[in-house]
Amino acid sequence: MQRGSSERELAAGWEAEAVAVAEAPAAAAVAAAAEPVGVDSGAAGEPERKAPEEQSKERARAQPRAAEEGDALVTPRPPPTLPLAKPQPARVRGLCPHRKPRSKGRGCRRSSGRSADEYCSQRRVTVDSSKARTSLDALKISIRQLKWKEFPFGRRLPCDIYWHGVSFHDNDIFSGQVNKFPGMTEMVRKITLSRAVRIMQNLFPEEYNFYPRSWILPDEFQLFVAQVRMVKDGDPSWKPTFIVKPDSGCQGDGIYLIKDPSDIRLAGTLQSRPAVVQEYICKPLLIDKLKFDIRLYVLLKSLDPLEIYIAKDGLSRFCTEPYQEPSPKNLHHTFMHLTNYSLNIHSGNFVHSDSTSTGSKRTFSSILCRLSSKGVDIKKVWSDIISLVIKTVIALTPELKVFYQSDIPAGRPGPTCFQILGFDILLMKNLKPILLEVNANPSMRIEHEQELSPGVFENVPSLVDEEVKVAVIRDTLRLMDPLKNKRENHFPDIYVDRKHRFPPVSDRMSSSVLQLSKLFIARSQKLKQPAVKEEPSDSEPASASDANPNPEAHLPSICLKQVFPKYAKQFNYLRLVDRMANLFIRFLGIKGTMKLGPTGFRTFIRNCKLSSSSLSMAAVDILYIDITRRWNSMTLDQRDSGMCLQGFVEAFFYLAQRKFKMLPLHEQVASLVDLCEYHLSLLDEKRLVCGRSGTSGGRAPDSGTPQEAAASAPLAQGTPPACTNSAHKVSNSRHALS
Repeated sequence: MQRGSSERELAAGWEAEAVAVAEAPAAAAVAAAAEPVGVDSGAAGEPERKAPEEQSKERARAQPRAAEEGDALVTPRPPPTLPLAKPQPARVRGLCPHRKPRSKGRGCRRSSGRSADEYCSQRRVTVDSSKARTSLDALKISIRQLKWKEFPFGRRLPCDIYWHGVSFHDNDIFSGQVNKFPGMTEMVRKITLSRAVRIMQNLFPEEYNFYPRSWILPDEFQLFVAQVRMVKDGDPSWKPTFIVKPDSGCQGDGIYLIKDPSDIRLAGTLQSRPAVVQEYICKPLLIDKLKFDIRLYVLLKSLDPLEIYIAKDGLSRFCTEPYQEPSPKNLHHTFMHLTNYSLNIHSGNFVHSDSTSTGSKRTFSSILCRLSSKGVDIKKVWSDIISLVIKTVIALTPELKVFYQSDIPAGRPGPTCFQILGFDILLMKNLKPILLEVNANPSMRIEHEQELSPGVFENVPSLVDEEVKVAVIRDTLRLMDPLKNKRENHFPDIYVDRKHRFPPVSDRMSSSVLQLSKLFIARSQKLKQPAVKEEPSDSEPASASDANPNPEAHLPSICLKQVFPKYAKQFNYLRLVDRMANLFIRFLGIKGTMKLGPTGFRTFIRNCKLSSSSLSMAAVDILYIDITRRWNSMTLDQRDSGMCLQGFVEAFFYLAQRKFKMLPLHEQVASLVDLCEYHLSLLDEKRLVCGRSGTSGGRAPDSGTPQEAAASAPLAQGTPPACTNSAHKVSNSRHALS
């Protein structure tokens, strides 16, 4: 109780100080306009105005006191040529801009004459950690290392960063930055992830072969049975193993292995809750005869433009029983086949270790060192993992954009978002990475439970977790620092990369000019007077940047490596569904909706010139009704009626296959996307011209001028624009990353 009360008192103090800082700019302007400008009060501030009898005493003490406290000298300056402001009441003039009595020796921080950029470069970033939950300990350490301000009980004023523990909707946020994207929790669930990856597998089957073949239960149970029977009939020696994962399960809950679709447990799953059944990877890479997986932390910094970072180190979670290929005898051995930490920690063979290279949880870097000692090409392993991460995020972003515009419509106030994702990856025996799942809320705990006696546990710090997770959270905050640009502008010589600096003076001067410049510099240094150092204000403690112009000098290099847009050229051709999502959002009509109505779908067909003699608008309506009805029966979200993004993608595939019959599917879709974007650009250009000329009194017509119709006639017949050629250059194994 004492610790909580002290933290609340500290938070209350910070709150009062923050209120004062927030009111400073407006009040400073009022006070500056009200008082006569005769001296420069930027260095030491002006003393408090007192009664006449006290002013004479104050004048007698003013000069010695200023000398003792090291106040800067004040010099007269001419008044600025500004319009005279209205006189303010005496109660305002007698207060500093923070609404506090003026101190005798030092002025208010915001009235100290510092520029706005300098003020922003020296104030500390504020973080609301009241909803952090299990990541709170690692977050506190990170904030302390960054020397930022934490508000553990929330704050009435806006904070720079809000750290939520579960979802974007943990609290109502209207500004700043929040560490969750709306819809991310729904997008990485087993069924939704499988559907998103399946769309990409249909377009680029060889590029997305890192995700096991999956079937969604109960909707695709009959398809699952039929495909397994067909493969077995063709190859009687094939003895597959499948793993069943509940859609809403976490921490290994409800996961089990089966050898045949007729397994009785599968029948129970079909009746209880939706699930995904996948092919089980029977030949994983083993270390110390144990199966393990990799937890990598990925920062999705932005959706538009897409920015992805990958942590340079991660965690390796080991099983606690030596691995054997699945058989009817060992299918139930959870500690042999499942790598989930939350399961294996209850095994008697689980080993807690503070060493990064031993125990049941190790750093991924220690695994790479061990593989490197055996001659494994570590760069190739990392390259494949980076490729897997980028392709997976590309598969997730289209629907994330739909969620984002629903919760934060364009043109309305709202926060910006970022999120740390946990990628669970399995290395096969041939070192090929396989995606197991993506976690929207990866565990950021830096402690583990240790059983003291049967049923009695205590939390013990885990040095392995702390080494990896604190670095990920701290460096995520560094990348999202809202004041970073201000500091970079204020200290350009510190933050600008060496390769972007100007060349040395000696490289840009002749020898004679260089000698004269050196002589001039030497003489000026002799005449140079020492500057008086300004003291920090009482209203706010000195920040790290006051003592050290580089506030991050004490921190290690950032552990997060940018992989997109760094490698955008290798992967941009995969973003076809992303472009389809942009079309979908354009025709949603009402901001905040997530499903396309029949009118919006008809407008899409009409504006993109997709209707023809073989595809009438009546056929378009039938297509819309059939696809929408099927997808609405498969999804649980019935908040809005209409066509979801996945239904729109299915309709788009159908239209592309009708219009471009002789091309592979990905080229058909790319050609149709180019065609739609081309016609919409013509329409936008026409509306812009009509708006400028003032001839358009209302809505611009959908059909273009005869000249535009003639220019687009070849496109309507199936000829894609010339710009589509780059989208069709698809090749395999071209993603070697430096």
